[in-house]
Amino acid sequence: MITLLDIIAILLGLAALFGYLNHRLLRLPHTIGLVVIALLASAAILVVDFYWPKFDIGPTVRDTLTGIDFYEVLMEGFLSALLFAGAIHIDLSRLAQRKWAIGLMASIGVLLSTFLVGGAIWAVGQAAGLDIPILWALVFGALISPTDPVAVLGILKTVRVPPLLEAKIAGESLFNDGVGVVVFTIMVALATSNVGGPTMGALDVAELFALEAFGGAALGLVFGIIAFALLYSLDEHNLEIMITLALVTGAYTAALHLHVSGPIAVVVAGILIGNQGAAFAMSEKTRAHLFQFWELTDEILNSVLFLLIGLEVLVILPALNYLWLAAAAIPIVLAARLISVSVPIGLLAIRERFTFGAVRILTWGGLRGGISVALALSLPASEFKAPILTATYAVVVFSIIVQGLTMRPLVSYLMLDEPGDPGSGDANIVRGSTTTPGPKFPG
Repeated sequence: MITLLDIIAILLGLAALFGYLNHRLLRLPHTIGLVVIALLASAAILVVDFYWPKFDIGPTVRDTLTGIDFYEVLMEGFLSALLFAGAIHIDLSRLAQRKWAIGLMASIGVLLSTFLVGGAIWAVGQAAGLDIPILWALVFGALISPTDPVAVLGILKTVRVPPLLEAKIAGESLFNDGVGVVVFTIMVALATSNVGGPTMGALDVAELFALEAFGGAALGLVFGIIAFALLYSLDEHNLEIMITLALVTGAYTAALHLHVSGPIAVVVAGILIGNQGAAFAMSEKTRAHLFQFWELTDEILNSVLFLLIGLEVLVILPALNYLWLAAAAIPIVLAARLISVSVPIGLLAIRERFTFGAVRILTWGGLRGGISVALALSLPASEFKAPILTATYAVVVFSIIVQGLTMRPLVSYLMLDEPGDPGSGDANIVRGSTTTPGPKFPG
C-alpha cells in the first residue's frame, strides 16, 4: 500500500529528476520544461502499456495518480502558499496605478469570458451532437476564464515587461483567480440545482458572490493587520517567517470555514505584508530571509504542481474521444480572452494611456494552469464531466507550452529593450508608440 510519504518522495524525486533533465537537455523555463518532460514520460508509459501490457505500468501509475486528490492538493494545500509567495512581490503603488484595469479585468472580464466561452462551447456541442446543457457549458466557461496566477507569475520571471504592465498582468491573475473560483462555485450550484439540488435565484447568486469576494478581502485584511502587528513587535527572522506561515494557513483555513474566498484573502494579506510589512515591520535581514524563504517555497511547490499537470494526462485518458471538443475549446478560449481584455482596456483608454500592444500581451499572457484542472477534477460525477475535463486539460497544456514559450518573442516584437519613463504609462519605450500624451487604444 502506497503511503503519503511514498507519494511525497516520488513527486519530489520526479520533480528533481525532470528538472535536472530539463536544465541539462531542453533548457526550457523550469515549469514549462517539467510539463513537457512529464508529458513525454506519460506518453512513454502509454506506449509501454500498449505494446507490453504484461508489465502493468500504466494501470499502476494511473491508480497512484488517482489516489492523489489534485483538487485537495492544490486548492486546499499548495494554492495558499503559492498565492502568498506571488502577492508579496506585488508593488502596491504600481498596482494602485492600474487598479481600474485590474479590477475590471478581474471581475467584468471574467464574467464576460465565462459567458462567451460557455455560449460558444454550447453551440459547438449542439452542432456536433453533444447535448451539453448551457449551465454545464457555463461551468466550463467559469473554470477556464480566470488566468492562473501560478502559471502567469512563473512566466513573468522569464520575460521582461515594463513595470506597470507587469503589475497589471500579475495583479489581474492574482485577483481574477479568486473571482473565478467564486463564479465557478455559483455556476456549479446553478447546474446541480437543475438536477435535484436546491434552487438558486438571482438574489441568492448576488449574495453568494458578495459574501465570497468581499468577505475574503475583509478577512485577508484582518489577518494581515494582525500579522503586521506581530512582525512590527519583534526582530527575529526565523520567528517572523513562522508568523507568515501561520498567516497563510490560518487565513486560508478560516476562509474555508467561513465560506468566503480563500484565494482573495491570502492575496490581500500577501500584498499588505509584502508592501507595508516589508517597509515598516521588518529589518533588512528579516526581509532578505523572508523573501528568500518564500521564493524557495514557491519554486518547490511550483515544480510539484507542474509535474502533476503533465502526469494527469494518464487520468483523463478515458475521455480522449472528446478531443474534437478540446481542439475547438482552444481558439474559443483565446477569442473570449481577447474580447474580455479589449472591452475594459478599450473603455479605460478613453482617459488613460496604455502600452501599444498591451491587449495582445495580456491576451497571449493569460495562461491557464493547475487551478482550472483542479476545478474540473472537482466536478460532481455526471456525463458532462469527461468532455469538460478533456477540454480543460487541452487548453491548459496549450496555454503553458505554446503560449508560455512564445511569450518572450511576442514581448520582444512589440517592445524595444531600452527603458524610458516608467511613470508615463505601462511601457517605457514601445514599438510603434508615440511619446505624445493622451489616450491611446492599446492594440
